[in-house]
Amino acid sequence: MEKNLLEILACPICKGELIFELTHQELICKFDRLAYPVIEGIPVMLESRARRWNIEESGDEI
Repeated sequence: MEKNLLEILACPICKGELIFELTHQELICKFDRLAYPVIEGIPVMLESRARRWNIEESGDEI
């Protein structure tokens, strides 16, 4: 994910910061605990497409 794109994207629910998780190709909102998929390089920023994210899933990359 390009750094410039990541800087302008925000969580559609809380408008907070997103963190790109390389292994699963997801954008993580730690506040809402949601993971938005990135499909073929395109972030899918729909709450209905997000999955619940658990803090235990975070590795060194987040």
